[in-house]
Amino acid sequence: MTMADPRRSVKPGGMQLERTRLLTERVRMAAAPIVQALGLDLVEVICCGQGPRTLVRVFIDKPGGVRVSDCEQLHRSLGHALVVEDPLPHSYTLEVSSPGLDRPFKDHEDYRRSIGRLVNLKLRRPSNGEWRVVGRLTETDEQGVTVEVRRSNRGQPIRLDWEAIAEGRLEVEF
Repeated sequence: MTMADPRRSVKPGGMQLERTRLLTERVRMAAAPIVQALGLDLVEVICCGQGPRTLVRVFIDKPGGVRVSDCEQLHRSLGHALVVEDPLPHSYTLEVSSPGLDRPFKDHEDYRRSIGRLVNLKLRRPSNGEWRVVGRLTETDEQGVTVEVRRSNRGQPIRLDWEAIAEGRLEVEF
């Protein structure tokens, strides 16, 4: 009978996951005040890879959309801050971009940023026989969202609780 080594209480890969989580949090903390000072919203920070192949991705947004100059300015400023903060003992690649039009919303803040825009919501159960609601997001609060759905020639507001929404994303408008 073999006994488990008590020093190995962390699952294989668990240490790497914990290091990635800590790195992500350190980058987020370094980025947050810079992003705010530039008038941007910090959407997400993702760190992946190991050693010098580590990739640090920072996603930003702002009302009216992100411009290339916003990404460049944050990349320069955050790059300098990370040199000072030094969260990685090796080289890494820093990417700054917008989250993209077709990315699913990750949290309530993504919905708040999308007020006034056309959204596509996948529901957990059908509403009026429909599994999807496409319309203009008019309101968000602690309980859910209000979407103005075009029916005939006028918009009809629909109220959905957060629990009713399986997934949401922006609907591309042409």
